[in-house]
Amino acid sequence: MMAYGISTYAYFWRISPRAPRPLTLPEMLADTHALGGQVFQICDYPLIEEYDAAALADLRATAEDLGLTLELGTRGVRTEHLARYLEIAEALGVTLVRSMLNTADHRPGTDEAIALLRPAVERYAAAGVTLGLETYEQVSTDDLLTVVRGVDRPQLGVVLDPGNSVARLERPVDVVAATAPYVVNIHVKDFSFTRRDGWVGFTYAGCPLGEGLLDYDGMIAAVRPHQRGINQIVEHWLPWQDEGFDATARIEERWTRHSITTLLRSAS
Repeated sequence: MMAYGISTYAYFWRISPRAPRPLTLPEMLADTHALGGQVFQICDYPLIEEYDAAALADLRATAEDLGLTLELGTRGVRTEHLARYLEIAEALGVTLVRSMLNTADHRPGTDEAIALLRPAVERYAAAGVTLGLETYEQVSTDDLLTVVRGVDRPQLGVVLDPGNSVARLERPVDVVAATAPYVVNIHVKDFSFTRRDGWVGFTYAGCPLGEGLLDYDGMIAAVRPHQRGINQIVEHWLPWQDEGFDATARIEERWTRHSITTLLRSAS
């Protein structure tokens, strides 16, 4: 069954070093529940790697008490790293882990990525966990799909975020069309271009859901998440506000509330 949820990226500034007191995972879980979310994706949150068995068990219990499903997100396809995230996934009851091919010190080509992912995906499949590779500008959509097709297991798919690939001059509509059969998770994030001062260039950044260039209805029609049980996860690209943390946090909270409310209404 498909569900709507929120990612740590929707709390980007409120968990950043700029926050006077960054939100904790239990606080983000409680907020997601209060906003009506059904899933929380712990994405690119390295602190989770420091949790011991007891801390992971407490986090799982907190999510279960709130009626939330947990998902995980990381970067990289090295054997040891994916094995560690599988351990965390099993401890948290997670069945979807998102990753990316590249890290700061490892940029595998398609052949190397396939060779690394084949045994990793076998282990994930045996544990009942699906691995999803996200669309983004560092890797062409063609190369990403070459890897997914090369591994050729239903437990390896695509985490669709069409706005990410614009920086590679790939049109979101093309990314959606190419990846639709392989999508296992959707990041819902709207985006737009605005002219810079003096009309010299553009700023490409996030905006409230429904106000930008994301063709949400077209994406949903192509991917069919309701029929396929693919979760939709709210994220943001909110620029830092000149007025400081409080102003930025207020806008971030407003965007998060607007996005999840909009998604929930669309389902009713």
